Amino acid sequence: MIHLIAAIALGTASTLALAAAPLAAQETAEALATPDWVETSNAYTAEVVEMQAEFFPTRASSAGYEEYDALVNDMSLDRDERYLAAARALVARFEAAKARESNAYVRQDLQILIDSLELDIEGIELGNRLTLEFNEVPQAMFGTIGQLLSDQTAPSRRGKALELLERYTGTYPGTEPMTELAKARFAASRGEGKIGPYRVEVEESIAKIPTFVEGIRELFAKYEIEGAEESLDAMERQLTEYGEWTRTNVLPASRTEARLPEELYALNLKRVGIDQDPRALMSEARRGFYELRAQMEALAPQIAAKYGWEETDMASVMAGLKAMTVPSDEIEDFYREVNRKLEAEIRANDIVSLPDTELQMRVASVAESAAQPAPHMRPPRLVGNTGEQGTFVLTVGNPTAGPEDRYDDFNFPAASWTLSAHEARPGHEMQFAALVEQGVSLARLLYAFNSVNVEGWALYAEAEMLPHEPIEGQFIALQFRLLRTARAFLDPALNLGLTTREEAERVLREEALFSPGMTKQELDRYQFRMPGQAGSYYYGYRKLIELRVETELALGEDFDEMAFNNFLLSQGVIPLELIAKAVREEFIPAQRGG
Repeated sequence: MIHLIAAIALGTASTLALAAAPLAAQETAEALATPDWVETSNAYTAEVVEMQAEFFPTRASSAGYEEYDALVNDMSLDRDERYLAAARALVARFEAAKARESNAYVRQDLQILIDSLELDIEGIELGNRLTLEFNEVPQAMFGTIGQLLSDQTAPSRRGKALELLERYTGTYPGTEPMTELAKARFAASRGEGKIGPYRVEVEESIAKIPTFVEGIRELFAKYEIEGAEESLDAMERQLTEYGEWTRTNVLPASRTEARLPEELYALNLKRVGIDQDPRALMSEARRGFYELRAQMEALAPQIAAKYGWEETDMASVMAGLKAMTVPSDEIEDFYREVNRKLEAEIRANDIVSLPDTELQMRVASVAESAAQPAPHMRPPRLVGNTGEQGTFVLTVGNPTAGPEDRYDDFNFPAASWTLSAHEARPGHEMQFAALVEQGVSLARLLYAFNSVNVEGWALYAEAEMLPHEPIEGQFIALQFRLLRTARAFLDPALNLGLTTREEAERVLREEALFSPGMTKQELDRYQFRMPGQAGSYYYGYRKLIELRVETELALGEDFDEMAFNNFLLSQGVIPLELIAKAVREEFIPAQRGG
């Protein structure tokens, strides 16, 4: 496994790219309107941002702090010790501040900061004690450079990509190649009893190196960054050699069993926001899986009748729907039309307040598809945002996969409805649009973020739109909810040694009816890409629908769907227990009596 801290150090930007911060450059009138408690809270949070940026500037850059755009992360051998000391000092300072501060929201935010720092501390200590540190440098370089060389990034920032590349390759004065620094950290992490990265993960990282090399070259060519040839050539030599070094040094030290030590898996669950015993979650998810499958079986004959198909069973209907392939060169236009129809349904049924802006969408590059084969939302810059929007990125499969791992799960009409509702509107795109427009404290946006908060809303958004979709769209919406439910029992079952990969594959292929490529991606995700994260979708969704039902019962005829959904979005990405508290103490009393 990659060290928890190493994943941050290389600058994959996954955490802060999905987190957010309120606008740094606001109009004077807006700044004057900022509540005093937010200013107090933000001052504390700024201390954490500044401290972490000393070690991991690519995280700060991905969130929009321009002063860190050209910097690479600290890979020195004593970095972890220095980071631990700085984090512990801030924890002690914030604990003392909690005793002094009178405002409840400030105290709440201080606790959010403390919890985040303590998770960092625990993760570094566990990683150093239990694992060897292997860094996937090529993918990390592509991801970080791609943050700057993007249509979503202001043109004034893109020129910094050259210095960033030079620092990565050691062609900038006073720097060393990232590949050499990563090798040194791997060597320093060796120790008796430690586990290496999973062998399959290592082999796949080697195989993708040419794709990421070409992807970085394409980015510099597309945005016409001059003077990069020397560094690009150095990058290609270094990453190619890093692949050879990985094969010689890391592969022999890799483990053949994907399962993590239980301590690390428990930490992963805590990091994504799952605070329930995994065995209890598995039990609930299995019941949900059965109920969803029954609903799909009930819809299948109706879809068969609509299209005049003789076979009415679930698998045959799924095969019929997937046969209606949308050509790759037409998929963007097709999805745009579906999104327009979804927005019309949102307005007609008063589901949630839509942004005035047009949804941004594009098809992924080859390298982007290799890094993330599934359609996804690429969030906007949220610090200093001057109008940049999130982008719904469409993919048509994994270009590095063989014929045996083909995808057919996204490029047919029935799938477009629920994927759009999840990634675009009213899902992730609206989450981040709300953050840009409203702004809340930095602590709540940068450090309260977790997968349960974010993915719970997106799955809830799918459910909100399901009644307004054609019957075949409803069928696939239920299939993807079936997948999220399966994740909640397959991920822990695999990581606790309660099932085999073969049995999990059977469930996803034969019962949930996903393609070989999607199934492999899912199993890799559970076992070594992001162990523990997959269950966050179902867990967050269940929490939100429980809150929705509770609110409906409390308000009766006074319940207003649009007001409720707008209120949820206005809370940002704080933990769901804080959102529930706000609904009970603020929303429900305000709504009673109309």
